[in-house]
Amino acid sequence: MPMRHTLLALLVALLWGINFLAIRLSLDQFPPLFLVGLRFLLLALPALLFVPWPKVPVKHLLGYGLGFGTLQFFGLYLGMAAGFPTGLASLVLQASAPFTVLLGALLLKEQITARRAIGVGVAVAGLALVGLSRGSVDGWTPFLLVLLGAFGWALGNLASRKAQTDKPMALVMWMAVVPPVPMFAVAFLVEGPEEIWTSLSSSLSAAALPAWAGLAYTVVVGTVLGSGIWVWLMRRHPAGVVAPFSMLVPVVGILTAWLVLGEVPTWLELGGGVLVVGGVIFASRRGAPSPTTTGPAPSVGAEPVVTSGAGR
Repeated sequence: MPMRHTLLALLVALLWGINFLAIRLSLDQFPPLFLVGLRFLLLALPALLFVPWPKVPVKHLLGYGLGFGTLQFFGLYLGMAAGFPTGLASLVLQASAPFTVLLGALLLKEQITARRAIGVGVAVAGLALVGLSRGSVDGWTPFLLVLLGAFGWALGNLASRKAQTDKPMALVMWMAVVPPVPMFAVAFLVEGPEEIWTSLSSSLSAAALPAWAGLAYTVVVGTVLGSGIWVWLMRRHPAGVVAPFSMLVPVVGILTAWLVLGEVPTWLELGGGVLVVGGVIFASRRGAPSPTTTGPAPSVGAEPVVTSGAGR
């Protein structure tokens, strides 16, 4: 890639890494399930008014919206609200890559090469280290919730792959139409109108400005600007060239949380993070063509980040 395109890819990794801090700021004010619905409502309105229909089957749009938009952020926001560290959340969400590989093999009959199998195994070992470390501190529930979010992201990847759209940014925006109704319904049942109303009424104070700033960052910078640049790069370069830059997202996320929130990861968590990032990068690199393969296999790291990316 030209240097300016490399700098753009690095900028997206920076924007997406900081996005997890923005989510944390919003969670300090709003209940997590209501916040997910609010986030996607703010994206759905301009999509309905200004973005052309991406010309994909409705079932694939629903699958993408329910997997990527609903289940991913259901798990991520609940896990972070339950105390899972902000920086580590950006790391654990990268489990979407091995989940995508495994689900692609099970549901779409895609081939798992030896390189991919090794990379997935290394990444899973890293996740196990992170889980063991956090499980002994906060219990397993927050970790498993974030892991559920990664699983939802992987399901969304499969749906977006089946959609086969030539307008990926339009698909990202129209996907936002799906989550608000189920998320608001669950929020009113679980969190209750009183808690939601209290968070809204108190959000008009100056103390709530960081929460609104975090929400605005998540919607405008994390999703629209970050995803827009990313899709632009993906359409101009091979996925295997662009996708590895997404592995810098947890690096930025962990460093940002360390500097701003004082979240200091343990050596076990850092070691697990190295394994996760290294495993995904190793699996996403193209190896020598298999004699039984008629064409190059798609990059593992490519599909989870082609459209909009984790926690964006």
